[in-house]
Amino acid sequence: MKIAISGAGVAGPTLAYWLHRTGHEPTLIERAKQFRTGGYVVDFWGAGYRVAQRMGLETAIRDAGYEIQTLRSVGREGQTLASLSVDGFRRAAGGELTSLARGDLASVIYDAIQQDVETIFDDSITAISQHPDRVSVSFAQSAGRDFDLVIGADGLHSNVRRLTFGPKHDAEHYLGCLVAAAVVEGYRPRDESVYVTYSRPGRSVARFALRGDRTMFLFVLRSEEGHDPGDLEGRKALLWREFADAGWECKHILAAVDDSDDLYFDVVSQIRLDHWWSGRVALVGDAAACVSLLAGEGTGLAMTAAYVLAGELRCAQGDFQRAFHAYETRMRPLIEEKQANAKKLLPVFATKTQIGIRIRDLVMRAMNFRPLGDLVVARGLRDDIDLPTYLM
Repeated sequence: MKIAISGAGVAGPTLAYWLHRTGHEPTLIERAKQFRTGGYVVDFWGAGYRVAQRMGLETAIRDAGYEIQTLRSVGREGQTLASLSVDGFRRAAGGELTSLARGDLASVIYDAIQQDVETIFDDSITAISQHPDRVSVSFAQSAGRDFDLVIGADGLHSNVRRLTFGPKHDAEHYLGCLVAAAVVEGYRPRDESVYVTYSRPGRSVARFALRGDRTMFLFVLRSEEGHDPGDLEGRKALLWREFADAGWECKHILAAVDDSDDLYFDVVSQIRLDHWWSGRVALVGDAAACVSLLAGEGTGLAMTAAYVLAGELRCAQGDFQRAFHAYETRMRPLIEEKQANAKKLLPVFATKTQIGIRIRDLVMRAMNFRPLGDLVVARGLRDDIDLPTYLM
């Protein structure tokens, strides 16, 4: 079948890879002018890691990734308040754990398919019209085309979801936080292989040293309204208002971010839909069921969902509605469990009170006691899904 995939992030290229292997003709549609790399650092493990292994990408992903050794919470003067070794996380994941920029993971996947799969950059879908035997798609720039199926892999603010299921407010559930991330060059100090985080009530900022003398910063901020200022200068101004007087290195960090032209900014939300498909249109990854940044596993879940969707299409032998139903039935329990767990982690990322921060740091220190740490981490990293071995 000819299958349009909106979105060339993680889910879209993964789906294109497996569809191409099974004889379909996928076309990726990406609104960015060119493939995007970088972004905030994510942890990669679990079912998504196993999918990457089946794609033969484990070595490339680990080469692009980082082996974080320590999580460190610091105080206003930079003093260490709590420190937690990552060894327990590695043990729980059986060594199959790495951390890398979300865009770098997407790039590894895309490199595996870019010679085989058509990609339309700098364009987006503006209308979807379903017919008994096809889907007619209109584009912002290109001439309209017909496909057999359309898959929305276009993230939290999915255009395909809006066109198919209606306004996003019906599906998007705001979790009360804003997130921003930036990568700058030449920042000092650097703490190699250490994820350093500083918290004030309702706010946190973290830094992590990247290759090439770069540093990534991640800001998390509680906000009742969930308002994105929209433009780059407005976003920077919001960060200055919220973090300038917070202490630690915040003013120094904000000054470094001011020199950056690339600031990721978004709301922390989940997507919850009664159904992930309608007719010949289906959703995958964050477009279908975003678990939010707080879950820490969105990229792995996106790859897992893409693999399962392609596998079920293979098993259904052309009966796409049967495939869509089987895909959702297999993935939904896992996704709903991860969404529930993510909401519980909100106090870890943006603790409301100073007492809450102290309790969180106390828990971090206690988790260095191996039996306790291994028990807690094993529960958090477990993926309750029987990942099928499809003939692909």
